[in-house]
Amino acid sequence: GWACWKTYLGRPHTNGIRCDAMRILGSALRRSRPEEALLVLEANLALLRRYWSHDEGCILIAQANLAACLGELGRHDEAL
Repeated sequence: GWACWKTYLGRPHTNGIRCDAMRILGSALRRSRPEEALLVLEANLALLRRYWSHDEGCILIAQANLAACLGELGRHDEAL
């Protein structure tokens, strides 16, 4: 999680590996700190929509991860 993110943090926002590191961090945090994970997953989705809007598969995965996190937090209406 954090080690992966720290490794690639210095790369540009448009770097795919940096975006992957953010996704990995969000997924890792979901298990232990879902409130923090939510912030990371929201930022990851925003980044994808801004720089990779053409990659529908990645956006769908990010939306699914965000919805799952919202569900785990009991925010089911927002997860829809």
